[in-house]
Amino acid sequence: MSENKTIPLSELAQAIFTINRHAKTAPEPQHLYYIKKETIKRLLQEKRAKKVGLHFSNHPKFSNQHSTLLVKVDNYYFHIPPAKEDFKKLEHLGTLDQDFRNPQTKMSLSQAKKVVYRYINWKPKSQQKPQKKKYTSAYFTPSSLGKMEWPPKKSYRNF
Repeated sequence: MSENKTIPLSELAQAIFTINRHAKTAPEPQHLYYIKKETIKRLLQEKRAKKVGLHFSNHPKFSNQHSTLLVKVDNYYFHIPPAKEDFKKLEHLGTLDQDFRNPQTKMSLSQAKKVVYRYINWKPKSQQKPQKKKYTSAYFTPSSLGKMEWPPKKSYRNF
């Protein structure tokens, strides 16, 4: 039995829920959404998750309506981007039911990431954060006015 299947489905579902909840408010959510999508993709391949149907997104891209794929993992429902074949095979469920809520869970983001990382066998790349370049403008020439030594070496009273 592979290590992936040793992680209980309920624990994976709670981890995805926690990651998804944090991604919605994160300043840079790309990584969180990536690991969510990878986890759900693997669960679908292992037949531990089920594609339910398509929903219209609540957040249209560039003013164009688009659809998201609704996936059930244990007792939780998640949306991920659909594949082309999903449009041919799955029923479109229309607009999202605003009254539906996933069960609440108490899991920290760090714990959720550990569970998901172990499941998808993800290893962080040893990378350093890129240094932010200091902004320079071609139109701005720094002034030397504010760079006087203080106190001045010469007394101006002696002139």
